[in-house]
Amino acid sequence: MHALVKKSFLRGVMLLPLAASLPLALQAQVDDGPPNVLVIQREYLKPGKGGMLHDRSEAAFVRAFSSGGEPNIHYFAMDSLSGPSRALFLSAYDSYADWQKEIDALGANKSKTAAVDHAALLDGDLLASYDAVAMTLRPDLSLNKGHIKGTRYFEITTFIVKPGHLREFTELAHIYVDTFRKVAPDTHWDTFEVMYGSPTPGIPAGDTFVVINTMESLAEVDAAMKNGDKFAAALGEDGLKKVGELSAASIETTGTNLFAINPRMSNPYAEWVKRDPTFWKGPVPPTEKKAASK
Repeated sequence: MHALVKKSFLRGVMLLPLAASLPLALQAQVDDGPPNVLVIQREYLKPGKGGMLHDRSEAAFVRAFSSGGEPNIHYFAMDSLSGPSRALFLSAYDSYADWQKEIDALGANKSKTAAVDHAALLDGDLLASYDAVAMTLRPDLSLNKGHIKGTRYFEITTFIVKPGHLREFTELAHIYVDTFRKVAPDTHWDTFEVMYGSPTPGIPAGDTFVVINTMESLAEVDAAMKNGDKFAAALGEDGLKKVGELSAASIETTGTNLFAINPRMSNPYAEWVKRDPTFWKGPVPPTEKKAASK
């Protein structure tokens, strides 16, 4: 967010944004770009408890959240392709006050709350651990917008900033934004600042930023590498030296992972389903196609 984004090395300098022509990370207002507030809930799975076993368990949450009155809580899920075996569930809000409204509405609906609690009890047998993180969009550290339609993969990079060096990190991020806007104007990433929780469990976190690239295909990772050369050429030797100094001064640690959207564990907006029904709901069975044609 959930990038400055995929880390690579060129001439000894860490290059952050590499993905080009990528659609948007998430849309709080369905069509209006990344959300102001992004909440990511993470489920770390026990060995052998992923795949269709977890899909079936999560289907109970989808049924609970989408039926039985308000609120109809929308979110989408992703499975990890790298790092620990885990699933992410992303929810978008215009503000923290709107997040609270949803929490309050769920608490007031006793039948829906009971259904969610029952689903959580069953799902808990599959989990090794669970946590959540809430973060705020940083438009000044992001570049461009797009649409979630067609997105299949997320590339998420986390940056933990050294205490007292937020200024250097911000300067570094602005160099990437300004340079990529000139040399690869279709490049996209969305940057979020973590407000609550830690995206790196077990590691004490200071100022933490999550940068998200969305991709239609992993082939975009291969194609995006070329932008690193453009970036280096635009900065020149002195500029690259400056980037290296700012990186060394400001970044405590960083890591990048890949995730694939899992529509079977998601409760997307109706507008998303309408735009991309085959992906979100699966192919229409032949019997339904015949009925629809009559």
